[in-house]
Amino acid sequence: MANKETILTVEGLKKLEDELENLRSVRRPEVAERLKLAISYGDISENSEYDDAKSEQAFIEGRILELEQMINTATIIDGKANKKKNVVCVGSTVVVKDMETKEEETYTIVGTTEADPFKNRISNESPVGAAILGCKVNTVVQVNTPVGELSYKILKVK
Repeated sequence: MANKETILTVEGLKKLEDELENLRSVRRPEVAERLKLAISYGDISENSEYDDAKSEQAFIEGRILELEQMINTATIIDGKANKKKNVVCVGSTVVVKDMETKEEETYTIVGTTEADPFKNRISNESPVGAAILGCKVNTVVQVNTPVGELSYKILKVK
């Protein structure tokens, strides 16, 4: 099975690399020490410290594998390539106007790994993100969302 690419900004890649380094150099040795200490208590069959440390170790090792996979399949985006064309792409910051409420929103289109709707960073796979990708300024798009169909006009691509 082919690995799915991970679309990241330079900052997003740095965050993943920092987290991976922390897990490998700080958290993994801490958990190993906790395991050693728990084993020193004797019978591990009813040792909650041992069970907790083993669970944390499994989580850390799983997260390390996940981060390595994301980093190895990373495609770095910056959005500069299509800025001159005023075309929405991953990495673009886009100002859109809700055609019903007339309210304007600004979104940055990012990969799913970096999406954070509370910071107006929406995924290229989200309903709005997918609908506006590849569109130019002054285009009106219809977006099927969980709350119904919405219309947005693209006002600006930065």
